[in-house]
Amino acid sequence: EPLLRFACGAGGRLRMGALLSRHGCQARLRSAEGMSLAEFLYPALQAYDFLHLRRRHGCRLQIGGADQMGNIMSGYELVSRETGEDVFGITVPLITSTTGDKLGKTAGNAVWLNRDKTSPFELYQFFVRQQDSIVEKYLKLFTFLPLEEIRHIMEMHAKEPEKWGPQKRLAAEVTKLVHGREGLESAKRCTKALYHSSVEALEAMSDQELQELFKQTPSAELLLEPGTSVLDLCRKANAIPAGPSGYQKITDGGVSINGIRETNPEAVLVVGQHILKNGVSLLRIGKKNYYIIKWLQL
Repeated sequence: EPLLRFACGAGGRLRMGALLSRHGCQARLRSAEGMSLAEFLYPALQAYDFLHLRRRHGCRLQIGGADQMGNIMSGYELVSRETGEDVFGITVPLITSTTGDKLGKTAGNAVWLNRDKTSPFELYQFFVRQQDSIVEKYLKLFTFLPLEEIRHIMEMHAKEPEKWGPQKRLAAEVTKLVHGREGLESAKRCTKALYHSSVEALEAMSDQELQELFKQTPSAELLLEPGTSVLDLCRKANAIPAGPSGYQKITDGGVSINGIRETNPEAVLVVGQHILKNGVSLLRIGKKNYYIIKWLQL
C-alpha cells in the first residue's frame, strides 16, 4: 500500500522526460551495465524525501555534492508542483580522497564533523595529507583566509615545498573551525606523539586521545611483570617475528621505545623511561610501524 500511495501521489507528478534527460541517467543507460529499476527510482525517492522534509520540518533548502544536481532538481520540481512553494537547491564541489575516489558513507570513507566518528587527529591528518594539486582549492573552500593570504601561502610553498606549509595551515584552520582551539591542540599532540615520537606529547595525552589513536594504530594492554625485557614487549605486542629474525630486528636497531632506539633485546623495561608516567609506551618497529602499549596495574 505505501508503494501504491507513492506511485499514485509523488509518482504522478514526476515527469518521465525530466528523469530520463538527467545526465547521470543518460550515462547509465548508454553504459554496458545499463540501469536497474532501483537506480532509476533513486531520484524519485530522493525527490519525495525533499517533499517529506518540506511538509514535516519546513525544509526549503537541499545541499549536496555536484553529482547530486539531477536528484536535487527532481526534488525541486516535485515540491514546486505539489505545494506551489519556492524551494531551493545548492550544489558544492565534489570532494574526493587523495586517490581521487568519492568520499561518503556508501564508500565507507566519510570525513565526519562529529568527534565520535572522526577525531580531531584524523580530521587534521586528512587535510595535512592533501596533494599540492588540490590544497589551494581546499584553502579557498574550507577556510575563511583572505585570497591574498592564500596566494602568499602558495608562493612560499613554491619556494619551500618540503615544509608542506599550505597543507599544515589548511589542516589547522579546518580542525580549529570544527573542534575549536582545544581540538586543534589535541590533534597536534596526537601527531607529535605518533609521528615525531614526542615523549612530552605522549605523556600529556588524555585517555580519550589515546583511544582515538588506538583506532588507527595497533595497540595492546599488557601487565607489567618483573624483569619484562624489550624482547618480551615486542613479542607480546606481536610487533616482531618469532625466532631469531625478531631478535635480530632489535639488535640491528630497528626498534625504538618512546623515541629511544633499543638495541639490547634483554634490557629490562624501566618505568619513567620505557614506560611513561601515564602508563603508556610508544613502540616503533622500522620507520613507520607503530604500536601503542597501555600498561595495566602499574
